[in-house]
Amino acid sequence: MWQILPQTAKVGRMIAPMNVLPGLTRGNIGTEVLAGVTLLAIALPLNIGYAQIAGLPPTAGLYALVVPSVVFALLASSRHLVAAPDAAAAALVGSALSGLAPAGSGQYAAMAAAQAIVGGLLFAGCSVFRLGFLADFLSKPILIGFVGGLATDILLSQVAKIMGIKTPAGAEFFERLVQLVTKVGALHVWSLVLGVTAVAVLVPARRRWPAVPWALLVLVLATVASTLLDLPGKGVAVLGSVPSGPPVLAVPHLSWSHWVAVILPAIAITTVTVGEGLLLARSYADKYDYKTEPNRDLLAFGAANVASGLSSGFTLGSSTSRAAAMDQAGSRTQLPLLVMAAGALVLLLFGADLLADIPMPAIGAIVGVSVAKLLGIGEFRHLWSLSRFEFLIGATCFLGVLLIGPLAGIVLAFALSLINLLRKAARPAIDVLEGSDDPHVSLTGGHDGIRETVPGVIAMRFAAPIFFGNAQTLSAEIRRLVTEAPHPVTAFVLDMEGVTDVDVTGAESLAKELQWLQGKSITFAYSRVRPQLAANLTRMHLLQGHQVFETNRAAVAALRPG
Repeated sequence: MWQILPQTAKVGRMIAPMNVLPGLTRGNIGTEVLAGVTLLAIALPLNIGYAQIAGLPPTAGLYALVVPSVVFALLASSRHLVAAPDAAAAALVGSALSGLAPAGSGQYAAMAAAQAIVGGLLFAGCSVFRLGFLADFLSKPILIGFVGGLATDILLSQVAKIMGIKTPAGAEFFERLVQLVTKVGALHVWSLVLGVTAVAVLVPARRRWPAVPWALLVLVLATVASTLLDLPGKGVAVLGSVPSGPPVLAVPHLSWSHWVAVILPAIAITTVTVGEGLLLARSYADKYDYKTEPNRDLLAFGAANVASGLSSGFTLGSSTSRAAAMDQAGSRTQLPLLVMAAGALVLLLFGADLLADIPMPAIGAIVGVSVAKLLGIGEFRHLWSLSRFEFLIGATCFLGVLLIGPLAGIVLAFALSLINLLRKAARPAIDVLEGSDDPHVSLTGGHDGIRETVPGVIAMRFAAPIFFGNAQTLSAEIRRLVTEAPHPVTAFVLDMEGVTDVDVTGAESLAKELQWLQGKSITFAYSRVRPQLAANLTRMHLLQGHQVFETNRAAVAALRPG
């Protein structure tokens, strides 16, 4: 399944690092190294758990800590982003590949690696063509619903692991939920005791002493308890043998049909990571007053994902929880990723046998506690208080992920985002400007009451680009204002301050209204037209024969009767 790369091929040669490890000084190197040790302690149990969620062996999660972390640390402009397998990436990998190859097989692992490579190339393409803006279509309610749905799906699988109950691999969420409920009488008591104990330690301890690597401590203590009490002999599942040795650079050897099959899930993961990663990078840059280069960070994500695929790993996302842990540990550079990579490599070389006796319920508890905060309960409550419509968008996306799966859920998320965008753009703010001493002041209730600027003159502001989605709204409002004006209208002024563009449909609609106004002997004029828009209006023959005023005051003064 794999084609070994020549020894001369080095992932680091893909792009020469620029301004390597910004922010690192002699004064903070000790803090950064300690933060790296903390990051390793957090990443080890999570990466093993996420690899299992993706249907991959634990080595895939460990390999993802080595070469990809080095590549990302050397290329990223953000000092806080952490590229690593996360809940969203693991769930999408598992759901995308479950029907394409048997989980745990060599072909399955090769396809997961291929998916990471394809995703890396997509990241690079987004960087080269500056397509990061596409992530803006994933609004916050969409992200809350999507990530919350994935977290719920993952949490169910971890609850089953804690209970010692096997659910059908690759089945839909509600099918697995029914299976779990119907098999609750067959739960394994020792597994449940171990898992619940781990959760009981993790939840309060992480709140009380967040700087302590509790996940690693719980993992070690659970392994010791499992060995001393001979829990495997009592039926508690353990991780099992983990092959030792460093990751080997290789190209997945697959047919073209298999490469094509991983494109769609790679697009989905890339989209989510672009949205979350760039937003997270910007928030930390604002917090600590340094500049980031979004396209360079996208390139770093791309190179890291390619490196992960070439080194038998799987897709990397942007880990919000690990970035927050690094910030809490005082880290202000990417050095912790290099420390983590070195520690993971040492473990693979000399300590892989130590992982064999890790009890599965403990891994389930660690991953479950980690993803529980991604459910978005507080965020949904906040959305409900701010906007019921935005709440419904998030809730629809949440249910979509659970009902139709993560891949279809991301398509649904985009559709909802576009519908929401078009809904708002189709009904922009429309105001009739007040004919007082300052005609720039807008009256409230411009749609509700009958308004005019001064007797005989209406100056209307349209606060949006004029395009196919709102052209009819513009036409209807012009006719309504003229027809229902308190006095006969002799002049109509369209304030273009909020109009940045006019498309062909909008131009045709506006031209029709200009003819309608002309038929009623009403003088039409523009005010506050942007230079670039003026050129567009001229090309569409919408300025010919109409006056253009710099201010509304000048327009009303020149056109008012008498």
